[in-house]
Amino acid sequence: MNQLFDLRAVIGGMFTLYGVIVTIIGLFDTPAEIDKAQGVRINLWMGLVMLALGLLMLLWLRLNPPKPVETPAEEASDRED
Repeated sequence: MNQLFDLRAVIGGMFTLYGVIVTIIGLFDTPAEIDKAQGVRINLWMGLVMLALGLLMLLWLRLNPPKPVETPAEEASDRED
């Protein structure tokens, strides 16, 4: 049986990776960077949002995996049985 390629794995993995990186950067923001963002620790917040989105995508993939694709030959053998 062939397995479909699911973009949720790629999107979830990339968002999780970038979320971890941006969150770590946000933890070490200097006061000048925070002042530039009008007092908001934007790197920290966006990193946490990206991390949450990536983990949700991976959870969605885990809970609802793609269905296997049947080839025409497999369909014909299933009908004969």
